[in-house]
Amino acid sequence: MNRQTMSKLSLDRILQSQGFGTRKYCRELIADGEVSIAGVVHDHFKELIDTEGLVFRIFDEEWEYREHVYLCLNKPANFECSRKPSHHPGVLTLLPEQLSWRDVQPVGRLDHDTTGMLLMSDDGPFIHAQSSPKRHIPKVYVATTAELVTDELVTTLLSGVQLHDEPAPLSAQTCVRLGEYQLQIVLEQGKYHQVKRMLAAAGNHCSALTRTAIGQLQLADLGLAEGEWCYLSAQQLSLLIPDA
Repeated sequence: MNRQTMSKLSLDRILQSQGFGTRKYCRELIADGEVSIAGVVHDHFKELIDTEGLVFRIFDEEWEYREHVYLCLNKPANFECSRKPSHHPGVLTLLPEQLSWRDVQPVGRLDHDTTGMLLMSDDGPFIHAQSSPKRHIPKVYVATTAELVTDELVTTLLSGVQLHDEPAPLSAQTCVRLGEYQLQIVLEQGKYHQVKRMLAAAGNHCSALTRTAIGQLQLADLGLAEGEWCYLSAQQLSLLIPDA
């Protein structure tokens, strides 16, 4: 089977794979003439369509076919990184419904009150690889503290602090004072509540926390306001790969 044949799918399967609902509903959309490609209505659900470079329109909105989606969300406070949130709205409510139908999931978690860069995808191996501590992917946080940021605090975080449920001390990869009550801390481990717990163990307290970068991908470069999201390009995804 050649590449061209492998890239062709029936129109109803394409719509279902892109998150437009059940196969039955997608067939109804097609039969109702709601699907067009390059200005031409396609109303036969069995029609084979080449997915490579495919752009289609539904309800006058344009969509690009994507085998998998890779997103970055600038997470606001008071949203939970869970498909079944318990106390606050889930981050999936900030995305179009089609992405939720695709089973998009957060890559790791941020606390409900932590803001900033959150990766999301429907690609299981990608989620696993990005979440694995074995990858040693640096994550950059800016923490606002309740007490003054002292030289001693920075030194302690770089030297390592002992958390009660960890076998060995945890240390920051880098730690830089940004202001009297603010510091930038880079971690690789990704433990539960790690920044907050490390600051507490070092004798301070985290009053606000935001993640500004993962690997070499900077949130500031994406131009996202809080609550906004974007698709990540292949070049942007490459910035998530740690240096060899």
